[in-house]
Amino acid sequence: MIQFAASIKQFGQQGEKTGWTYIEIPPDLAESLSPGNKKSFRVKGKLDHFSIKGVALLPMGGGTFILPLNAAMRKGTRKKKGGMLRVQLALDKEPLQAPSGFMECLEDEPEAKVFFETMKLSHRNYFIKWMSDVKSEAAVAKRIAQVINALSHKQDFVQMIRSQKAERGK
Repeated sequence: MIQFAASIKQFGQQGEKTGWTYIEIPPDLAESLSPGNKKSFRVKGKLDHFSIKGVALLPMGGGTFILPLNAAMRKGTRKKKGGMLRVQLALDKEPLQAPSGFMECLEDEPEAKVFFETMKLSHRNYFIKWMSDVKSEAAVAKRIAQVINALSHKQDFVQMIRSQKAERGK
């Protein structure tokens, strides 16, 4: 486990990361978590007293990684851009569990299932995490339907999100 203090930052114009709130994980600390790794990997731990698990660290080049802070993390820590966090992180090797009902729905859509199963685990995990990041059963069911629809159209996670934003913009 690594421990350090980090300042919360926010991207300005940065392509798909525009507006993201995040903390930086310095190269030496990222190396101690996952030696030799240059790709994203999942961690668990605490941001101040707020527990996290199954959260991806994303590579930014030069050995530096970032931990994007979603709304739940910002709310849980009660901090925003410019705030300081006490960070404790460890490698998270637990596989993500798909929400109840997702695999059953996927069975009903063979083409979507084949497409999902051909994706890299990390790409499947984007969908799983997104479906699991809501609280109500109705919201989970809605996201399951959206994911099944996207997979039926052979869309990866980013394509699905962009498609949804385009639909809302109409």
